[in-house]
Amino acid sequence: MAKKLNQLEATAICGNDISSSCLYVSALAIFYAGQYAWISLLMVAAVLFLFRKIYGEVVGALPLNGGAYNALLNTTKKSTASLAAALTVLSYMATAVISASEAVKYAESLWHVIPVIPVTIGLLVIFMGLVILGIGESSKVAIGIFLFHLLSLTLLSGFCIFYFFTHDFDVLIHNFHMPIHGTIPMALFFGFSAAMLGISGFESSANYVEEQKEGVFPKTLRNMWIVVSIFNPLIAFLALALIPMEVVDANQDALLSFLGNISGGHWLSILVGIDAALVLSGAVLTSYVGVGGLMERMALDRILPNYLLKKNKRNSSYIIFILFFVLCTSILLVTGGDLAKLAGVYTIAFLSVMVLFGIGNLLLKINRKQLPRPERAGWLSLFIAIAAVGAAIVGNIILNPSYLAIFLEYLIPTLLVVFFMLYRNYILRAFLVLLEYIFPSGSSIFRKLNRKTKYKLAEIRGQEFVFFTNHDNVETLNKVMLYMKKNEPTRRIKIVAVLDDGVTVAENLKKDIEVLDRAYRDIRIEFVEEPGKFGPEKIRELSERWNIPVNFMFIGAPGENFRYTLQQLGEVRLII
Repeated sequence: MAKKLNQLEATAICGNDISSSCLYVSALAIFYAGQYAWISLLMVAAVLFLFRKIYGEVVGALPLNGGAYNALLNTTKKSTASLAAALTVLSYMATAVISASEAVKYAESLWHVIPVIPVTIGLLVIFMGLVILGIGESSKVAIGIFLFHLLSLTLLSGFCIFYFFTHDFDVLIHNFHMPIHGTIPMALFFGFSAAMLGISGFESSANYVEEQKEGVFPKTLRNMWIVVSIFNPLIAFLALALIPMEVVDANQDALLSFLGNISGGHWLSILVGIDAALVLSGAVLTSYVGVGGLMERMALDRILPNYLLKKNKRNSSYIIFILFFVLCTSILLVTGGDLAKLAGVYTIAFLSVMVLFGIGNLLLKINRKQLPRPERAGWLSLFIAIAAVGAAIVGNIILNPSYLAIFLEYLIPTLLVVFFMLYRNYILRAFLVLLEYIFPSGSSIFRKLNRKTKYKLAEIRGQEFVFFTNHDNVETLNKVMLYMKKNEPTRRIKIVAVLDDGVTVAENLKKDIEVLDRAYRDIRIEFVEEPGKFGPEKIRELSERWNIPVNFMFIGAPGENFRYTLQQLGEVRLII
């Protein structure tokens, strides 16, 4: 059995990403909100507090890898879930490239002979190698980086506070009397919009929840919230207390190093620079781990090619990590290290994923009322959280209108790949029709393409699915058939009743299935009465016996008294 992550390990992996935000988000918030930046950052912390409950409810009810994709896959259409998946992958790609490049730039500021682009590629290679070795090995590196980062931030904050109280307050008073652009509410709004980037990484823990020990996931959310709520507003306030605002704007790229130099001297500035390079490198690791859990789930659900699921001896999906490295490197080379464009992709993709996760929680409440969950987000807090992130997206588009066009340039090709896999059944059928018009029916090219296309179609449509029934009526079973017809290309389904000793199926069940068989003539329905007890062992047994992956097996949403959690059942999906 693969090693499960404890609280520190799981927190360190996602914490490096979200806690690295203090390196840029304070300066960004000051640029847009001026002396009110620390209030904007407290507003961000308040929104993140609401999302703790939202993520806790969704992942508690559906404790499977995939984040927003998993939430939407089990509450709405597969195409909607695929949009969330595409946005998340884009967000991880942008995060990895920006973090790796910025880490090397920090290192280059300390040691000027470093060639930025080759070393950035080398950094991406190192972390690819780490995740291929296994998540357990990766977590050890993440812990070292995370603890060093917290120590560095604590030291920096301590020296800044000491400096502030041992000098006059003229700089703070001067900054708080500076004029602002527009009104105070507008300054707070744009500062909040820009500062929402400071919670990037919060979504990552949900993408590798299956690798975490029981009860660890909500603790990772709490720990990330504490770090962001303390350090981001504090550093923004200390920057305003020690540095004139015009000097802050001139030192945006390395504000914390500049703060360290003023408050503690050159040694603290160097320490902060080393910490910045390390924690930004840790954010690269977060991207690899998060995208690994997500893309593996997508491949299991046939939204990505299943050859991505090949594993090495350490049970690592190495092809996914190699592919992710190739994509990140290609983006780095295409942009030539000028990553301003990727910032637009990063901003809108990440915030869109947060909105979709909130929508997933909304649909979970409506469509899966009876599904057990350890905690629940309130309706009002859910709507406030979704509206707040939606407002941040609008704010960022107003601040940088070009970001939207750049975002679409990256999103559309990604969606083309995902939706080709999702609708390849219809695309291949259309290709067969097109073949008849292009080539004479007797030509060798026609016969070869026709045979290969039909073989692929048969393979796709021949994949069998399973629905476990428990005294369901014809109305419920009809919903199952409608879902299958709209979301899966298959034409074969087993409806299975697992019967304990002395238990028989409902009298009308077989008749109802016969009615459905006549209604859905293009889908072959097989009814199976399986002796035994329904549970994880029976599911694994049937999966092996019938050669049907567990994630192609469905159940209705279980009630509060159901003896197993969804996680215990494996990759079984909810269908109604």
